[in-house]
This record gives sequence, C-alpha cells and structure tokens, in this order.
Amino acid sequence: MATTLVLPHEDPSRSARTAHKAGTPLPPRTPARFPALRDLGPNWYASVMGTAIVANAGATLPYQVPGQRTACQIVWVLAAVALAVLLTARAGHWLYHRDRARAHLLDPAVAPFYGCLSMALLAVGAGTLVVGKDLIGEPAAVVANAALFTAGTAVGLLMAVVVPYLMVVRHEIDAAQAGPVWLLPLVSPMVSAATGPLLVPHLPAGQAREALLLGCYAMFGLSLLATLLLLPLVFGRLLTGGVLPLLLTPTLFLVLGPLGQSTTAVNQLADVAPLAVGAPYAGALGAFAVVYGVPVMGFALLWLALAAALLVRAARAGMGFAMTWWALTFPVGTCVTGAAGLARHTGLTAFAWLAAALYAALLVAWLLAAGHTLRGLATGRLLPRRPAAG
Repeated sequence: MATTLVLPHEDPSRSARTAHKAGTPLPPRTPARFPALRDLGPNWYASVMGTAIVANAGATLPYQVPGQRTACQIVWVLAAVALAVLLTARAGHWLYHRDRARAHLLDPAVAPFYGCLSMALLAVGAGTLVVGKDLIGEPAAVVANAALFTAGTAVGLLMAVVVPYLMVVRHEIDAAQAGPVWLLPLVSPMVSAATGPLLVPHLPAGQAREALLLGCYAMFGLSLLATLLLLPLVFGRLLTGGVLPLLLTPTLFLVLGPLGQSTTAVNQLADVAPLAVGAPYAGALGAFAVVYGVPVMGFALLWLALAAALLVRAARAGMGFAMTWWALTFPVGTCVTGAAGLARHTGLTAFAWLAAALYAALLVAWLLAAGHTLRGLATGRLLPRRPAAG
C-alpha cells in the first residue's frame, strides 16, 4: 500500500529567476515543516482498520476464552489512539505538504486509498459499542459511534463518487493497471452497511430505525453492484497480465473485503430487522442472510486459497515488508465476522470453527504487520526525514 511518488521539482518564481540571471544570489529555500509527514499517504489508515478489526472480531467470536475480551479492549484502545494520531498527522500532511496531497489524489495508484479513511472511522466507531462501552460506558459509546459512523459514512459515500470520477476524467489508466486497490473506495459503503445495525436499537422505534435499516441495505446494494463490475477486471488482469509485483501481492486479499463484509452486513442487518420492520420482511431478511451469506463465503474461501498460494510464491521469491502487508488484516477480519454471523444464524458448528481458524490467521497477520511497521517507523525507513534544505 505504500506508493512512492516522484514529483518534478517546482520551478523558482519569475522574480527569483530574474535575480539569479542578474547575478544576485538566490534566497535560501525554507525547508518544509514536519518533513517526515511528506510521504504519509492515505494508505496508512489501513493500519487502523487492521487493528480495530482484531478487537471487533475477537469480541464477537463464537468461542471466548478467559481474558479474551480484556485483550480486545486493549487492542481497541490502540486502534482509537492510532486513529487520533493519524488524523492529526494527515491534517499536517495537507497543511504543510499540500502539493504532495494533491498529487496523491491525481495518482491512480494512491487515490483509491482515500476509501481507507472512511473504513478506519467506521471500524473504530463500531468498536466503541462492541468493546469500548465496557471502558467508557454505553451512553458515551453510543454518542462516539454515532459521530464516527456519520463521519465515516459521509466520507465513504463521497469517495465512492470522487475517486471513480477522477479515474474517469483525470487519471491515465488502462486495463493492465487494474488491481484490487480499485475496490477500496467502493467497499466503504459496505462497511457502513455492516456497522450501522449497531445503532438501530439505540434509535427511537418507528421511522428512525426503519430509515437506518433500509439505508444500510441501500449502501449494501451500492457497494455490491459496484464490486461486481470491478471484480472481472481484477481477475482478468491476473489471467492476462500475470502475477502482481511482489510487494503488491498482499493486495490480492483486498478482494476478501467486499465478500466478508457483505456477509457480515446481511447477518448484522438480519439481527436488528425485527426491531425496525415487521412481518414478513423481518423473516425474509433473516433468510436472505443465510441464502446470500453461505455461497459468498464459499467464494471468499476460494479466493483466500488462491491469494494465499500467490502470497507463498511471492514470499519464496523474496517479497520484503511494505505497508501492503496490512491488506492481510482487515479483509480477513471481515471473513471472521461473516463466518461468525453465519454460525449465529445457521447454528452450524462448522462456521464457528471457520471463524476461529480465520481469527487465528488474522492474529498472525496483524502481529507481523504491526511489528514490521513499528520497526520501520523506529528506523525511519517508512517515513524518512529529509535533510533541511540550505
């Protein structure tokens, strides 16, 4: 997910060029403030998403062991702190390195990652009601989740339009560049559809609950249909263009995001449907959760096997660490919550075991990605500080 942009040096101003031709020395360039923020792209929000899903998925697993919820609370706090720090740092990026920030939006390799901001807000917000309420109380958790859900949904819907618009009218791309990262801005509304049901019981009965429920189904449809348009391009790129570059191989796991998240969404929505709509719709939505979720989870497992095989191949070929490793966390976590939802609605132990096995894989991926990220930050490799210009 880390993409290095090479920008042309800005030309000096006309007055500076004139002074230079006249023999007057050029004034020294003022070094940019906070140079370490210059390479801080929107892809860093993936680390918040990947951390938050560890807490959210762990707290909703069918199997719980002593201390598990406490551990999830600690991880949620880490995600919340990371979100606050990253929001501040990204604000500094836009304030002090606006040229780079604009270049990110105009780069087809980076712009899709703006969808990660929405998903980071939504994931941490959902965690406030899943585990955070134990620490800050339910009333505060409801308010915090409502604020983060509203902000995350607004950003997600905006990016679902802005990024495809830029890809059509400003970005220079072709089918050979199609990749899983193109899905990111389109998955954001699906995350809203999966996390919105947490707020339904806290709304007044009647119109408010029904509006949120049906609004979540609308975002489910928006994201699902858009994903179905892009998936053939992604798979076709693999078949005709060959394997992705080594460092981009982990992004293949991003395809699991809309699959696992849509399965989670239909199960979460079915849980609260009886609170918002009456018969026969509530029962039909419960049946739809299973009828839709089971085959989609089957396809998710097929893609997981393919992506894992390509990841092993890349590792053997010498794939090093990059921020793309965070693609191994959140998408897998959505499959955990999707399998847990199916276990809840079908009563099948097989889905409960599947959720537990996927969660174990999620933990390994998170520990690896987090460990390497912290090491990269400590050494300055991920966000290098440039020497001050004289």
